[in-house]
Amino acid sequence: MSFLIRVQLPDSPGTLGAVASALGRIGADILSVDVVERGAGVAVDDLVVELPSGRLPDMLITAAESVEGVEVDAVRPYAGVLDTHRELELVEEVAAEPKDGLITFTEGVPKIIRAGWAVVIQHDASGTQPLAASPAAPEILTIDLPFMPLAKATVLDGEEPWVPETWRELGTELAATPLGKPDRVLLVGRPGGPMFRAAEVARLAHLAGIIAVVLDG
Repeated sequence: MSFLIRVQLPDSPGTLGAVASALGRIGADILSVDVVERGAGVAVDDLVVELPSGRLPDMLITAAESVEGVEVDAVRPYAGVLDTHRELELVEEVAAEPKDGLITFTEGVPKIIRAGWAVVIQHDASGTQPLAASPAAPEILTIDLPFMPLAKATVLDGEEPWVPETWRELGTELAATPLGKPDRVLLVGRPGGPMFRAAEVARLAHLAGIIAVVLDG
């Protein structure tokens, strides 16, 4: 079974290699490494690892944190294709078929940003309505979304009163960004975490800005 493990570690030569060795000793096979954030001598990396049948995911935490200075932010099951750098391909797909572009974009975002789901929401005088949703996206027609209209990309507090109880129970981390205008917003959810980092939100905003130009151009 594959897992996504997010680690904070000293940004120094050999540390990631030591983590890889520690994971290897418990039989974990690293499938990919993605640098999420780097600064002030600390790096935040996402590792997708495959764990042999019968091994508990808690072993990943113990192994990684056996390396001095390493902290595990979150571990969650991970399934699907490793599409961590597909921004350009996604833009090209949207541009090729603009009439289906919004759906293509919304379905592609979770693979790039490693989220569980995404939905594009429109806000107008009649209220809020979904324009497109990825597979596994929750129904939002009956949910009050007080953050709309949205001026800029941001991390949303998953414990706010408007957040449905089922989302809270799953520990869903949330982020949102305008899609060209404040009343059209991309909302992404990551059940079970990890939290969205500033670099991820910036990446999401940049991608949404490009797609908005393609869709509205």
